[in-house]
Amino acid sequence: MSLATALHRRRRQLAFGALTVLLHLLAFDWFGGQLGRRRENAAPDARAPMLAQLIRADTPAPPAPAPAPQPHFDPPPLPQLPPEPAEAAPGAADAADTAAPAAASEATPNAADAGNAQDAATATPAPGGQGRAASVSADVQSPPSTPAAQQAPAPAAPEPKRYKVALPPPADIALDVARVDADGTKWSGEALLSWRQTGAGYRVRVEAGIRVVFARVNLLTLTSEGTLGDEGFVPTLMTEKRRGRALTATHFNRKDATLTFSASQAQYALAPGAQDKASLPLQLAAIGRGDASQLTGKIDILVGEDRDASVFSFTVAGQEQIDTRMGRIATWHLVRPPKPGSYHSRLEVWLAPDHGWLPVQIRNIEANGATTTQTASNIAMKEIGSP
Repeated sequence: MSLATALHRRRRQLAFGALTVLLHLLAFDWFGGQLGRRRENAAPDARAPMLAQLIRADTPAPPAPAPAPQPHFDPPPLPQLPPEPAEAAPGAADAADTAAPAAASEATPNAADAGNAQDAATATPAPGGQGRAASVSADVQSPPSTPAAQQAPAPAAPEPKRYKVALPPPADIALDVARVDADGTKWSGEALLSWRQTGAGYRVRVEAGIRVVFARVNLLTLTSEGTLGDEGFVPTLMTEKRRGRALTATHFNRKDATLTFSASQAQYALAPGAQDKASLPLQLAAIGRGDASQLTGKIDILVGEDRDASVFSFTVAGQEQIDTRMGRIATWHLVRPPKPGSYHSRLEVWLAPDHGWLPVQIRNIEANGATTTQTASNIAMKEIGSP
């Protein structure tokens, strides 16, 4: 190979290499300019044109066409009706359902409230499960709209019967409680009726409970306090506490002669000889001890309970011998049968003349047949003024 040929080939190789280097530099320069540059957005799609129309806000709406006149017809005259006969005024309530003239005019009606089985098992002096009286009013008030000329005059309420009383001796009476539910389930427990005389005052306490296995569960506590007078026990305050319920109070307001309740808005006028559930059996004892001949006919006593009051009407069923853990005891058997519209249970009390006429057995028979019987197991006489 000649020297000229070799030099020519060498120059071509150098030119080719320089061209390659130049092309690479141009490519690097172009890519360097493209780095970081945002890609051009795609051309937007063609959209449908939007049409708008301007309307003046103050342009009034076209008036509605006036309705076509309607023909007018006068209504036909109403037929003349004969005048209504005068409505007879309500009659007076039975005087036997009232306690006294004072209670007759101011008694407030209240709804009946039936007790449950557990409450009936714990009611010692006067069961709390019994129904309440709707009213002890002797007069039925006529509606305000009834003309006075149409009202029949209500007869005057009878004077309350007053009893000669002699207080029974203060004592602690322990009682066995036996209950049979309407479905035949039997329960047993104990109760205590205790009363103390302190000068001219008194205090009664009643506790009742049931036995569960080896424990005794207290279900009811009643207290009654007040003074002692010619009419026997004169309550001023009764409290009642049942298991799982709030304490309630019944107030015998002697100054204004009213009977009120913390558990309701009911209000009654006090009648002479009015009692509460705790003092009631002791008041019956005081009446029998005062004069046994008084235990004839009906013995009516206004009794204040936890929410209202009603007249308890007792009759004497006779003289009986009952069996107790203290032996056989001669008693006078008093019964308060159910009274429709007032209470639905039957209450029975046995008074023992040989034990100061104290109650030695109390039984409550509910409307569904459930029966609770409390029978004295021990009587401990106490001195006046003893704690």
